[in-house]
Amino acid sequence: MKTSMALLLRTLQKTRISPCHSPFLSSRSLFCWARCKSPLQSQDITTSTSLLPSRRSYAAIATANSPFRSNILRIIRNEIEYQSDYAPPHQPATEFKSFAVEDCPREQCIVMKGKFGEDETIKMEATMFDGFMTLPRTGLDASGRDLRLHISLLVDISKADGSEDIEFLCSVWPNRIEIQKLYMLRRNKITRQPYMGPKFGSLKYEFQTAIKEFLRVRGVDGDLCFFLHEYMMNKDRIELIQWLRKLDSFIAK
Repeated sequence: MKTSMALLLRTLQKTRISPCHSPFLSSRSLFCWARCKSPLQSQDITTSTSLLPSRRSYAAIATANSPFRSNILRIIRNEIEYQSDYAPPHQPATEFKSFAVEDCPREQCIVMKGKFGEDETIKMEATMFDGFMTLPRTGLDASGRDLRLHISLLVDISKADGSEDIEFLCSVWPNRIEIQKLYMLRRNKITRQPYMGPKFGSLKYEFQTAIKEFLRVRGVDGDLCFFLHEYMMNKDRIELIQWLRKLDSFIAK
């Protein structure tokens, strides 16, 4: 899997620029996020006319900047070609089992909608990869650690009679779904300090098992884990190539 992390590492090797990394947040606001800020070095700035460049200096700077810009464009276009040829993305799926899948271009989420029976509507919002964990590899000749990517999933289940909705905040790993929180929400009524329920992991085992089965029969299961990870790997490549093309267009102007 060639992601934006691979792009960053290979670009750093060529340009020797220090990386800036900021992990994604994990909360209900996960579905519109992702920032990476680079610290700026503080400098003393003076407006003395003796330090301002002359017109001739501006011309020299512009001339010297052309090879620099050409080099940046060459690096970006080489990366676009590499990403497009080595791991070309495919057309995203528009459905999964009984769910319609809606991609959100230039955003880090997708939306899935479906129904269960005649009176239940299910809406799911899944992030792109927003975290990871490492596990020791198994085997006699294994070395290093195994990387497991994480997806946050919000599952809303509502009834046609307008009663309170059930909302699940889940962690999706490649081989399992973990329920983190279970909420009861009334969409048309705002409560100042609603009771959000206990931590799901603190509930009795039998209760947890019953809730997991409740989700499983509605399609929130191991097959969904596999689908989401495959979908997000493809989306990551699509968004990366589009990002590179926009960067190329901006610098080329």
